[in-house]
Amino acid sequence: MSRVIYDYTKSILVRVSFDPILFEKELKKAINDLMPDEIEQLYDWLMFFTDEKPELKSCLIHLGQR
Repeated sequence: MSRVIYDYTKSILVRVSFDPILFEKELKKAINDLMPDEIEQLYDWLMFFTDEKPELKSCLIHLGQR
């Protein structure tokens, strides 16, 4: 079941990636909803995803505040 939440979280983040403020808000929600190992996976995915979207890189700081 939790894999479904993880995949859903990724799809939401992709959809809102046009707006850094909305992206940050959804990322904060994801951190509260996911398990610690899923947050690590999300971090790895976000490092790859934000390579082409440098305006979103500053949002990754929230992943260190678990």
